[in-house]
Amino acid sequence: MTRTDPLIGGVPAGRIAALAAREAAAYAAARPQCHAALEAGAGAFLGGVPMHWMRDWPQPFALVVARARGARLWDIDGHGLDDFCLGDTGSMFGHSPAPVARAIRAQAGRGLTYMLPSQDALEAGRLLADRFGPFRWQVATTATDANRFALRVARAVTGRPRVLVFNGCYHGTVDEAMVRLHAGRTEARPGLVGQVADLTRSAIACEFNDLAGVEAALATGEVAVVLTEPVMTNSCMVLPDPGFHAGLRDLTRRHGALLLIDETHTQSSGLGGYTRLHGLEPDILVVGKCVAGGVPAAVWGLSDEVAARFAAYDAARAPGHSGMGTTLSANPMQFAALRATLAEVATPAAFAVMEAGAARLHAGLAHAITSHGAPWHVVRVGARVEFICAPGPLRNGTEAEAAHAPALEAALHMALLNRGCLIAPFHNMMLISPATTTRQIDRLIAAFAAVLADLFGPDT
Repeated sequence: MTRTDPLIGGVPAGRIAALAAREAAAYAAARPQCHAALEAGAGAFLGGVPMHWMRDWPQPFALVVARARGARLWDIDGHGLDDFCLGDTGSMFGHSPAPVARAIRAQAGRGLTYMLPSQDALEAGRLLADRFGPFRWQVATTATDANRFALRVARAVTGRPRVLVFNGCYHGTVDEAMVRLHAGRTEARPGLVGQVADLTRSAIACEFNDLAGVEAALATGEVAVVLTEPVMTNSCMVLPDPGFHAGLRDLTRRHGALLLIDETHTQSSGLGGYTRLHGLEPDILVVGKCVAGGVPAAVWGLSDEVAARFAAYDAARAPGHSGMGTTLSANPMQFAALRATLAEVATPAAFAVMEAGAARLHAGLAHAITSHGAPWHVVRVGARVEFICAPGPLRNGTEAEAAHAPALEAALHMALLNRGCLIAPFHNMMLISPATTTRQIDRLIAAFAAVLADLFGPDT
C-alpha cells in the first residue's frame, strides 16, 4: 500500500486486495471436496453452475451444500455455517420449517400437480386474506411471474401502456423493471442479455422519494401503474421518506394510475408485510419468495375495485390466450406449503423473535462501525439488516448505486464466511429467522468486528 492508495469505503484499495487474497486462499484450502465435486460434476451446466446467479458469490468456487436446517447450513467438506442469507429471503423463516416439511411429505403421497384446486388451496385463500388483506388472489410460481401477470391486468383496466418503476428497483426479471434513470432519462439497464425491444416504450424510471418526479411522469396520462417496493432492497437499502407512500398513493389516485406494491423482500417488516404494518393501500399486492416457506410460490392480489374492473374487461375481451398463468402454478404442493407457512410458521410469535434478533444485530453492527471509525451505516427493516459501506441515510437509487463497493463487499463476505457466517452475495443483506439464536447473532457481530479491525486497524 502507498500513501496514494485510493480509498474504497474509507479503506485503502491495497488493504482490501490483501484481505481478499488471504480469505480466498483460506476458503480454497478448507474446501477440497467442494472444489473436487465441482470439477467432476459441474461441466454439464452452462457456466459451471445450475443457475448463473450462483456465480455471484465472491469465493473462488461455489460452496456445495450437503444440508441445511433452521438457520444453519453445512457444506460437503463438513463446515457448518450460520446462515443469514437464507436463500436470499426464500428461506426467511428458516430451512425446512417442521410444519412445511410435514405438509410436503403428506402432499407428496396425494399427487404433485393436477391443475385443479385442493382443500389446502381453499384454506390458503382464507389465510392470505386474513394475513395480507381482502384482495382477490391468484397464485404463481415466482414473484417475477406474479408481477408480469399483474402488470397485464393494470394495462388492461386502465388502457394505458407504461409502467413507472424506481431507479435501482428490484422486481425479479420483469422487463419493465430493467430500466434505469441516467442523466435524467430512462434507458435500458446495461448488461441485459439478448435485449431487442425498446424498454423505454413500456416503462419510465423515476427516483425513489421524488414525488415531484413521479407527478411529472403521471401527468402525461400514459402510466397504467406504479410498481414499487415499500423499501428499496436490492442494492444498498433505501428507506422511504416520511410521507412518501401517502404522497404516492394520492398522486396515483389523482392521475388515474394504479399502485402495485411488491412485498417479496419486505415481508421481513412483520406480520402482513410492510403494507399491513404501515397501513398502505395498494390496488395490487405481490408477495413471493418465502411466502410458502421455501417452496417456489408467489401470490398476487387485486383490490375489490380493480378485480371488478378486470372482470368486466375479461368478459368483453376477444377469445384467446390471456398471456397469464403457467401450467405448474397453483399446484397442490404450493398450497400445502403456503397453508402451513401462513398458519403455523409466519406467526406473530415468530415475527417477534425475528424483530428482537434483528434489533440486536443492528445495534451490534452499528457499534462495531462506530468503534472502528468506519464511514458506514446500518439499515434495518424488521428482520432484514444491511450494513452499507458508505455514509447514510441514502434516499434513492442513484445514491445507492454510488454507495455500492463491490470489491470491498466481496472481501468482507469471504472473510465472514471463513469465520462461519454466510450473508447474501448480491449486497450486504442479513436476515434473522425464527430459528436464529442469540449466539449466532453474537458470532456474526464478533466476526464483523474482527474484519473491521483488519480493515481499519494500524498497518502491520
